[in-house]
Amino acid sequence: MVLIELHNETVGYGKAKVINKINLKIDVGERIALIGESGAGKSTLLNLIHARLGDTAALIPQDLGLVQALNVFHNVYMGRLHQFSLWKNIRNLFIPTRTAVELIKPILTCLRLEDKIFTNVSELSGGQQQRTAVGRAIFSPNEVLIADEPVSSVDEHQAREILQHLNNYKKTVILAMHDRSLAIEFTDRLIGIKDGKIILDAPSGEMSPSDLDHLYQKTTH
Repeated sequence: MVLIELHNETVGYGKAKVINKINLKIDVGERIALIGESGAGKSTLLNLIHARLGDTAALIPQDLGLVQALNVFHNVYMGRLHQFSLWKNIRNLFIPTRTAVELIKPILTCLRLEDKIFTNVSELSGGQQQRTAVGRAIFSPNEVLIADEPVSSVDEHQAREILQHLNNYKKTVILAMHDRSLAIEFTDRLIGIKDGKIILDAPSGEMSPSDLDHLYQKTTH
């Protein structure tokens, strides 16, 4: 089943084109990594996909989008804010119910954040904040996940754990990633972007990190 299909899409800011005449089809159940050097157009393409899918996709943006004045519980709870009544949301804002806490605890445990559940996000390290954003996306009922560099602030061991959890919890996963080895290991399809165009679309299992070098080499004219 097709999740989204882009035909000859161009996105720019002012006169500058960031992605240029891109065609892309993504099916339900795929695990995809968008790869390429910084500025190639990965985030712009990811944002376009998210805009088309709207509220049907859980999102981990590069800036994380956390509310710094609230604790980890509340930030993760926001993943299902729209599912609950206004009264229930207000109730959990002031005094979290045992039911809500028990829903969120297993997610925080697998992300090694269970001891931070009532800690304000502003007091967390960068890696802990990133894991909180991951927890919010996992808690979301949406089966599609879109994430922009979701493991950039954690070490390799934690990155592997997080990517495995994302694959376990979500049916369709679309990531922008800078780590080629992790992209190959945890996705089944690589979309290589260079100068705003897709120049590689291949099964991850057929690729090695060195096969992707051309995506990061300077273009000569």
